[in-house]
Amino acid sequence: MQATRNIKSDDLFKLKSVADPQLAANGKDLIYVETLISEEKNDYVSNLFYINVTEKSKAVQWTFGEHRNHSPRWSPNGQQIAFVSNRSGKNQIYVLNNNGGEAQPITNCVNGASNPVWSPDGTKLAFNVSLGKEEDLYSKEEKKDEKNKKLTPLEVDKMKYKSDAVGFYNGKFKQVAIVDLVSGEMELLTEGESDYHLQSWSPDGRHLAVTADLSEDLDFSFLNDLYLLDVQTKQLQKITNGTGYFGNATWSPNGKYIGLIGHEREFANATLSKIWVFDVEENELKCLTSDSELLVGDFAIGDFQQGTVSPGLLWSEDNNSFYFLATDHGNTVVYYGALSGELYPALLDQQHVYGLTTGGNVNTAVVAVSKPTLPGELFLLDVPTGDLQQLTFTNEAFTKEVKLAGVEEIEFKSKDDWDLHGWLMKPANYQEGEKYPLILEIHGGPHAMYANTYFHEFQTLAAQGYAVLFINPRGSHGYGQKFVDAVRGDYGGRDYADLMEAVDYVLENFDFIDESRLGVTGGSYGGFMTNWIVGHTNRFKAAVTQRSISNWISFYGVSDIGYYFNEWQIKAELEDIETLWKHSPLKYVNEVETPLLILHSEKDYRCPIEQAEQLYIALKHRKKETKFVRFPESNHELSRSGKPNLRIDRLNYIANWFNEYIK
Repeated sequence: MQATRNIKSDDLFKLKSVADPQLAANGKDLIYVETLISEEKNDYVSNLFYINVTEKSKAVQWTFGEHRNHSPRWSPNGQQIAFVSNRSGKNQIYVLNNNGGEAQPITNCVNGASNPVWSPDGTKLAFNVSLGKEEDLYSKEEKKDEKNKKLTPLEVDKMKYKSDAVGFYNGKFKQVAIVDLVSGEMELLTEGESDYHLQSWSPDGRHLAVTADLSEDLDFSFLNDLYLLDVQTKQLQKITNGTGYFGNATWSPNGKYIGLIGHEREFANATLSKIWVFDVEENELKCLTSDSELLVGDFAIGDFQQGTVSPGLLWSEDNNSFYFLATDHGNTVVYYGALSGELYPALLDQQHVYGLTTGGNVNTAVVAVSKPTLPGELFLLDVPTGDLQQLTFTNEAFTKEVKLAGVEEIEFKSKDDWDLHGWLMKPANYQEGEKYPLILEIHGGPHAMYANTYFHEFQTLAAQGYAVLFINPRGSHGYGQKFVDAVRGDYGGRDYADLMEAVDYVLENFDFIDESRLGVTGGSYGGFMTNWIVGHTNRFKAAVTQRSISNWISFYGVSDIGYYFNEWQIKAELEDIETLWKHSPLKYVNEVETPLLILHSEKDYRCPIEQAEQLYIALKHRKKETKFVRFPESNHELSRSGKPNLRIDRLNYIANWFNEYIK
């Protein structure tokens, strides 16, 4: 089937995200989550699908309806699936037998339930629940008359009182509870004014691994420690020593070891995550990758996948070896590790592995893979040979219908002799001998990584006739500790130079790019950098800044990370106004000559909208060419998981602005 048309922004409604694969211990039964976007509901719909991987059977849908069904987890004997669904109006945990029948609700908590974890004998489930001071597991929800709802003030006595993910602090804390599947009785295991994050259940059934920050002053603490929670006594045993941030705790099958992913914050939030193992019998914690530059986990940036899950260390039956995801030089890959410190790649290719499951097997894994022209599918990996066999073909019909632009990898030396890496995407209808405009895309973070993955925004721009350049400037993950740390204290310095030198490189090496028709865009840190660029060069004909930062002085205190992010990243506190202002794009507003479109979400608490308001008014006050677009009821994640119609509006605003000023 020949591709018949270019991709459009509203093709989001035709694409489906395939994520969170879970392979049963028998190595053959696979459950996963498929998410689509309902145009009618203007919302996301997720359901569970099953595949027998040994037979390579066709996927069979196991849940139905227009709800969000997700987080499937196999029971130890492989006969049941626990999952989370909002079919009742709130997220609750359900159990479904693998031989069919209706899913049965297991929880009915006032604020919902999440994160199901099976007990080793399969008779209980542990889960997370959010509770306020006067609430318990059996609290009944009061019916609210929204029309006559009485407004009340929000009392604030802490600095961490809002979050871009959940909004304003509501007096609730995340607790751990268990439910008996036979009797239906629920029991709360933690309490107090701290959040407890459930990780896993010990093979002997005696302990739950949980993480929490139990510091007295949480406003000044940025830790996450591992604790063992005794299921009977509810006592906590602290495993890590309050020096860093740890999570993804998984037990070896014999219960002797606990694998962790974390770091000790040596470089604040720019520190590479490493592999740690706690020896339960010896009461000893050891870092297995202390001398490695490998970044453990998936830190790739994308705008399509829904419900991806970090698997942590996946132990094998031998209690000695394990598999994990790692971020490396523009790819995420599967690695094999062992207690001896042995590390080597089990799947190393030009791709983004955003899901991994083994069921505890040594030689077999299922991976979720995306590439620039592959939105995302599941593959069966034969570990010894590295062979991949495709299991799902969810987006095959779509990818045959539309023209997707491929990428060419680029590598070059910066002027100060650093290795830089990125990609150039040709226009979808590229023809030899033609000249095309170029859009420079800049990722957020800044500690993230562009990767060999599907990016809907890039594809829609390529379909409009643009070449798209995206690179990982210093500050990006995937290239070692020195590289990722280099941006701290130097925003607008060598990171800016890296991006400009990337533009110079492609202009020198690709003759199809029209140097007189250049555009630039980016979000979050990429929005900051877009603002910085237009205040320092006029080489771009148009720019679009998204969810950006323009003023580090006013950023202090208004962001959910603002009171510490300045210190970590700009290396300046509020008293150092001179340094904060030096790194603020707003300082250079008089130099802006590039037409600038400003896109921002009303409820962005990460980069609050006042940052966009200041920039817009400053530009208009100086008679600069600009437009300001505010997206209602949206937060910092608009481009990735916001309301679908607004995501499409955003893509159209970007393309239309460039079409007006560049084409």
